[in-house]
Amino acid sequence: MALIKGMSPLASSDSINRITSVIIECAIRVHRSLGPSLLESAYLSCLCLELTKAGVSVEVQKSLPLVYLGVKIDCVYRADLIVEGTVIVEVKSLESLAPVHGRQLLTYL
Repeated sequence: MALIKGMSPLASSDSINRITSVIIECAIRVHRSLGPSLLESAYLSCLCLELTKAGVSVEVQKSLPLVYLGVKIDCVYRADLIVEGTVIVEVKSLESLAPVHGRQLLTYL
């Protein structure tokens, strides 16, 4: 398994559960405050603020490389958020998710 610079090698399930709970709580706070139908960038900025207030580290628009034929190609992908070097958050403002959105996250992983 390739490790992205800055990502935690292996986090415990308790640690991941704690981080994801904080992310979900912050995302719900943002959604309750702003409601639906805004641009992803608005939700992303507000979520970053909430996560920072909650005391977790956040990397925004983190560049992720693509490895093609054994060659690392930089700045091909950007993850919206990487929280605590462990959890990738892809912010979406959509009516519904499509299969391509799941594939996008799997590509980042």
